Amino acid sequence: MPKVNKSTQAYLDIAEIKNDTVIMKDGSIRATIMVSSINFALKSEDEQAALVSNYVSFLNYLNFPIQIVVQSRKLDIEKYMKRIESAEREVTNELLKRQIVNYKAYVKELIDIGDIMTKRFFIVVPYSPLEKKSGSGGGFFMRLGAVFAPAKVIQMNQTKFEKYLHDLNQRVEHIKMNISSLGLTVVRLDTQSLIELYYNAYNPSIAANQKLTDIDRLRIEQ
Repeated sequence: MPKVNKSTQAYLDIAEIKNDTVIMKDGSIRATIMVSSINFALKSEDEQAALVSNYVSFLNYLNFPIQIVVQSRKLDIEKYMKRIESAEREVTNELLKRQIVNYKAYVKELIDIGDIMTKRFFIVVPYSPLEKKSGSGGGFFMRLGAVFAPAKVIQMNQTKFEKYLHDLNQRVEHIKMNISSLGLTVVRLDTQSLIELYYNAYNPSIAANQKLTDIDRLRIEQ
């Protein structure tokens, strides 16, 4: 009987996504905050110094780890192009219609030739009831072996999840309050946005041509 290889999913760390939270297989949970950008170069020297000082203070007062992620993707203009095509169909003036057609072709060529990228910024906020003291994580080869071994699923009941979620939410509010003081806009990703984020991250080539179905339209067994 041929040996059956384990699926890729067995090696992923994510067990479930619900309540705007990612549940990991090791029993820890994650929240993800999307943060707006700021043009630092256009700020005055005093404003730059104030921003740096406030950011350093924010990092120094953190008593838990965070992960800052910058995601680069080719600019998606699909929705914008659909609006242009809709305007093209509604216009009756032939001269204006030709101008719209030419503009649409120009935008497509600009994106293809320029390969314009868009950046999004995220802060991942973790909470783990099983945090170990530093230095107890095992040696290099033990950690390396864990990378290539299927993740072990730790079951979590609803009572524990709600307790952990409460602690995580407190961390999220702390992050949002401090980041907002820097003049940045912060938004916590909801369940649908988290699913799309990880779907795009793990399937970049497929996601470009095949959009993920809205979570409300999915049938999931409880």
